Amino acid sequence: MPGTLYLVATPIGNLEDMTLRAVRVLKEADVVVYEERKEGARLLRHFGIEVKSVESLNEHNEAAASEIILEKLKGGKSVALVSDAGTPVFADPGLLLVQKAIRHNIRIVPIPGASSVLPALIVSGFPINKFLYYGFLSPKRNRRIAELQQLRKDPRTIVLLDTPYRLIQLVRDIADVMGTSRQVCVAFDLTLSTEEIFRGDASELLKEFSKSGKKGEFVIVLEPL
Repeated sequence: MPGTLYLVATPIGNLEDMTLRAVRVLKEADVVVYEERKEGARLLRHFGIEVKSVESLNEHNEAAASEIILEKLKGGKSVALVSDAGTPVFADPGLLLVQKAIRHNIRIVPIPGASSVLPALIVSGFPINKFLYYGFLSPKRNRRIAELQQLRKDPRTIVLLDTPYRLIQLVRDIADVMGTSRQVCVAFDLTLSTEEIFRGDASELLKEFSKSGKKGEFVIVLEPL
């Protein structure tokens, strides 16, 4: 019988958000697959988890690693996939492995847990009965502007992600394209002691972040039309 692939969500910052089920699954798995070994090893060490075997699957080796892990699953091993933080596959590597497992009729079990998107949505104060998760805009400004111009027409609450060093550029582009037509919520360092929530139009937030030099992991939520 083939093994089971577990997709295990881990904390996005605050380790107290680790679920009991996630700890149990990681302890029982034959193989734990990290995104980066350093982060994965730190997580397991914190919870006193000893694993029989580890593999690494990230954006640089995803194709080759997925084949290696698939063979272990076909051989009856239980495999737990984790990302560096949060829910694996969601804005992280792992989709290729999931698709291969589906094609080979391997059982896949999601272990839910921490994610930055839902906390940012519920703290924004915007209606979330309908929302668009757009994720990462293009790193190239011309394409990013074009994407924002399309998003400007969307009536739903919109969720954007990006890397910490691109905050100022992204908020500036939102201000240029959307002006004051939408309020913006920026959630910083969610779950950590440095967590902060900023609200205002993009021009106001641009002034704030430019003055403070604000840096950190963030989620941006745009008000619906």
